[in-house]
Parts: sequence; structure tokens; C-alpha cells
Amino acid sequence: MWRIWRLYDPLRAMVVQGVFLFTLAAMIHLILLSTNKFNWLDGPKAKPASAAVMPAATPAPKT
Repeated sequence: MWRIWRLYDPLRAMVVQGVFLFTLAAMIHLILLSTNKFNWLDGPKAKPASAAVMPAATPAPKT
């Protein structure tokens, strides 16, 4: 293991890992906030009134 750290600077490796993990966490949180089910700030969005169940169409009278 010590030979790996002779190839890479430990401080630079930890900084790059921290930046990567922060970016990954921010991206996951933004993706979850954009969904209807997992948006913990606004809650689930109400469905529009036009999405209500429409009554079945009545067939036309036969002539």
C-alpha cells in the first residue's frame, strides 16, 4: 500500500476524492428533488383538475 502513496500525493488524492463525493451527493440530491415522490421540500405536487376521472362516453342512439 505504501508504494501506491509514493506514486500519488495523498493530499491531492483526498482533495480530489472529496470534490468528487460532494459533486456526486449534490447531483443525487438535485435528481431526487426533481421527482414528485421524493421532493422533501415541496411535498408531492397536486394533480391538475383535468386529470380527474372522466365519465364514460354514452353511445350514440341507433337510427
